[in-house]
Amino acid sequence: MDKIDRKIMTATQAGLPLTAEPYQTLAEQIGISADEVMQRLKTMQENGIIRRIAAVPNHYKLGYQHNGMTVWDVDDQSIDALGKQLGALDFVSHCYHRPRHLPEWPYNLFAMIHSKTAAGAAEQIKQIAALLGSHCRSHEVLYSTKILKKTGLRISAKNVSP
Repeated sequence: MDKIDRKIMTATQAGLPLTAEPYQTLAEQIGISADEVMQRLKTMQENGIIRRIAAVPNHYKLGYQHNGMTVWDVDDQSIDALGKQLGALDFVSHCYHRPRHLPEWPYNLFAMIHSKTAAGAAEQIKQIAALLGSHCRSHEVLYSTKILKKTGLRISAKNVSP
């Protein structure tokens, strides 16, 4: 990463500018072209410096009041295939394989669901259970009560070396 990449990182860490042409706005702030901003972001993503460029919705403000992390105890040998199937469901926003912490925590597959109603969330959980079928031994749902984090890493401009 060079000085320009660092400027792009600090300028975008709180999100892209809310303008009609956010890459052009960034380009003007940094003093390069919009094409160069987009190319540098693409290169940083390809090199693993940044993971993604995506919208981060506030589910509560969108009316999704019933958000829950579903946790599932599934066969380890099937987890990759099952995780891909869960992650493809339109109501699952994130899906993870996590280590078990036996004997207290047998769950190894996590899937975040979002619904506007309690009945809708229950139906989504039922769909996941049906999809997992006999691969699933048990599950729980941890419902959200508030948003704890909606930001990624923050780099202070004064802490960024040239």
